[in-house]
Amino acid sequence: MKLAEIAVLVDAELVGNGDTKITGLGPIETAAPGEITHLSSRAYRKYLADTSASAVILQANDLASCPTNALVVENPYHAFAVASMLFEKRPRLPVGIQEPALVDGSASLGEGVRIGAFAKIESEAILADGVEVGSGAYVGEGCVIGTDTVVMPGAVLYHGVRVGARCMIHSGAVIGADGFGFAPDAKGHLQPIAQIGGVRLGDDVSVGSCTTIDRGTIEDTVVGDGVKIDNQVQIGHNCQIGDHTVICGCVGMVGSTVIGRNCMIGGAVGMAGDGPIRLTDAVMVSAMTHVSRSIEEPGLYSGGVLHDKSARWKRNALRFGEIDQLAKRLARLEKKTDPGRQND
Repeated sequence: MKLAEIAVLVDAELVGNGDTKITGLGPIETAAPGEITHLSSRAYRKYLADTSASAVILQANDLASCPTNALVVENPYHAFAVASMLFEKRPRLPVGIQEPALVDGSASLGEGVRIGAFAKIESEAILADGVEVGSGAYVGEGCVIGTDTVVMPGAVLYHGVRVGARCMIHSGAVIGADGFGFAPDAKGHLQPIAQIGGVRLGDDVSVGSCTTIDRGTIEDTVVGDGVKIDNQVQIGHNCQIGDHTVICGCVGMVGSTVIGRNCMIGGAVGMAGDGPIRLTDAVMVSAMTHVSRSIEEPGLYSGGVLHDKSARWKRNALRFGEIDQLAKRLARLEKKTDPGRQND
């Protein structure tokens, strides 16, 4: 594409030759002529002056150091994300049903639906216009899939799952499996609790590979519009995820967790406590944090222990169990040295 065409697409101010042909994307430090790159972090500013890219998406305050054509925007990372879609080369299935896919006669298929070989579409399922279901994927009874949503090969939607428009369900994802609910009897034998709710995904949701979203016990598990979920995430039954929240890889959240809008949950975060966990809007949780109680104020939260040399970490870990005893000793000493604290 011509650089001027990309400038219009990302709503950028073009500085340089708009007729420059752009053939691909590249990192700022290794981009080749013909590629477009972006400067979105100060950590990469040192590469700007020597970049070989044919164009750089950047902010106005970095323009003076740019040796090539530039697209000036307020948010370079977002603009680069928009531009990247021009160069996506994901293969698409042909329109129609590839043999030997199995589509129940009561299923409803919209215009331009694409179904890969060995996919299975069960009874009363509804696939809107432009839906793509990859080879070997399974869409259960009564599922509803919105316009232009893609279900990649090998993904599984259990019965009664509702997916909005323009979603991406990656391979290995399982949506609508039973929530983990059991009740012990007097002998400790575990009685399964029927999981009769469903799962509802909003529009523009992305679900990563091998992620599981369990169906609700009575009411639905709900994932809001624009939510992005990474690979290998576990979302328990009856969880509620607010619009435009990001959940990174290997997060696990116990059932009935409620997360607000525009939150960001770092990798391998665990959410479980004595009661249901609720996060208000605009909460960020850094990687490896254990969230054991609700968070009522926006902001960045962290937990866990930073890495150290193994021998020193082990010594400190052994001392964790002594903290309560040390705190009590300190309190006794303070009372002895400060008579005013005798009644504390």
